Amino acid sequence: MLRWGFLGTSFISHTMAKAVAGSAGSELVAVSGRDCARLDAFATQYHVPRRYGTLDALAADEDVDVIYVGLPNNVHAQAVIAAAAQGKAILCEKSLATNMSDARAIAQAVQDSGIFFVEGLMYLSHPIIAAFGDVIKSGRLGRLRAVSATYAADIWDVVNPDGNGTIFNLGCYPASLLHYVLKKGGDDAVFAQRQVQATGNRSPKDRNMCDATAIIKFASGLIAGITSTDSFGMSHEFTVRGELGSLRFLTNPWLPAAGENSFEIEIYGHPIERITHSSGYDAFDYQVQRVEAAMRNGHREAAPPSPSLDDSLQIMGFLTEWQLLAESAAG
Repeated sequence: MLRWGFLGTSFISHTMAKAVAGSAGSELVAVSGRDCARLDAFATQYHVPRRYGTLDALAADEDVDVIYVGLPNNVHAQAVIAAAAQGKAILCEKSLATNMSDARAIAQAVQDSGIFFVEGLMYLSHPIIAAFGDVIKSGRLGRLRAVSATYAADIWDVVNPDGNGTIFNLGCYPASLLHYVLKKGGDDAVFAQRQVQATGNRSPKDRNMCDATAIIKFASGLIAGITSTDSFGMSHEFTVRGELGSLRFLTNPWLPAAGENSFEIEIYGHPIERITHSSGYDAFDYQVQRVEAAMRNGHREAAPPSPSLDDSLQIMGFLTEWQLLAESAAG
């Protein structure tokens, strides 16, 4: 059994706790939180035997094998450094951080300690993403020319004001899937060979970016447009267009649920083909299973398509560039 310790009792920790409880290879043995009432309620609901008031106390628990960092992204670095110092394996929620200084500190702590680490871009664990990647890698779409992506969620009233806005809260999803497209397209270096333009709007609530759009031109010639917003709507779109055909997700690629998830392929001039994956597991379930498999085999990273540490740093580099340009345009 893989023994988990949870940092945080927020909504996302509840989602992960259900995934751990649903796996025969994992158990939740410890949780920490600052709010005593919420901590007790969480521990009671999921039958967690040990409760801690600080992340350091949980990190020092010798019965914990892997720590799930379900805390706000602006304190990820503090949490990861503390857990890594105790030699714990770590699953850290997205986004990796809210700035490159913290992201590099996380990477340094992970590398120095030699621990297992993965960023919680959970959707990458789902088989529908691997199937999508296989199509990109196959070359069926021809030379890739354009990517269009939007993730919109009306969550402005619950977002963390210290989280640095929608780019790090939601934009990390289309940005990371764009990164995956370029990797499966056969050239890892292309993601860094880019020209970026961006704009956006600031939230009147906290002055963070609440709407943001980036137009990216890569050295390969591919042009991508990605939009992220947490101020309106509940909407998603991800389309890849190549010289021979296009691929469009029909279900939310960033929140694949238990049941059916699908995308469609249109080879120009031919009937549309639908690819569907049916499963009783959602993305969080698969994420737990990937951590279990990696730990069982002594690996320091989860198997692809889960992000490597280098992947996470590349994605953070783009997010911070997008943020800087959008803030400059917004004034």
